[in-house]
Amino acid sequence: MPLMLELQGVSAAYGKIRALSDLTLTVPDGQIVTLLGANGAGKSSTLKVVTGLLRPSAGRVLFDGHDLARMAPETIVPLGISMVPEGRQVFAHLTVAENLRMGAYARKDAAGVRRDLEWVLALFPRLKERYGQEAGTLSGGEQQMLAIARALMARPRLLLLDEPSLGLAPLVVREIFATIRQVNAEGMSVLLVEQNANLALQVAHHAYILETGRLVLSGPAGELRLHPEVKRAYLGG
Repeated sequence: MPLMLELQGVSAAYGKIRALSDLTLTVPDGQIVTLLGANGAGKSSTLKVVTGLLRPSAGRVLFDGHDLARMAPETIVPLGISMVPEGRQVFAHLTVAENLRMGAYARKDAAGVRRDLEWVLALFPRLKERYGQEAGTLSGGEQQMLAIARALMARPRLLLLDEPSLGLAPLVVREIFATIRQVNAEGMSVLLVEQNANLALQVAHHAYILETGRLVLSGPAGELRLHPEVKRAYLGG
């Protein structure tokens, strides 16, 4: 299966604080891959390395033949990578419509942008109902929907999600994860960081488990759900 993303021996740090150590992982084309681990394990740092927000001190970050390790974020997005950050980070004083247009800022295909706007509003009908409303007045779940829809407006080939279920009601979480499955079924690759390990392992094809910036376990998600150590540490088994 062709690889969409490949990290080869990546190390990174915040000053003197080591975040990642010799990390190697892959995201195959068309699959959902999840990163699991405790707080501080290096999950969000991995996403930041992919998006150019954290420069690796060693290793390669390959996306469809491009080495992202020395590229700036604004040159990475047009290659086909979008991230939904932890905490949603919508533009609170802009409307839903304006937030969605911001997601497509790097695109020049006006007709394609219009089609994708219809597509994301069909994925999230509540955003259509609140189209002219300021994002800061939306509920937490609606803001998460908007953050995902805004990322999708860039028409990425790889979608990065950082803790999409954080702080949301179970009903909203199910809706969000149904949408993640749907966009993946339509061909989009997904790299998912998620605190709800049980949910992440249900939706993902493959999983990696990090501890203090190092890879300690990986395999098909269905197999890791049955792994004794994973059940003990992450699934309450």
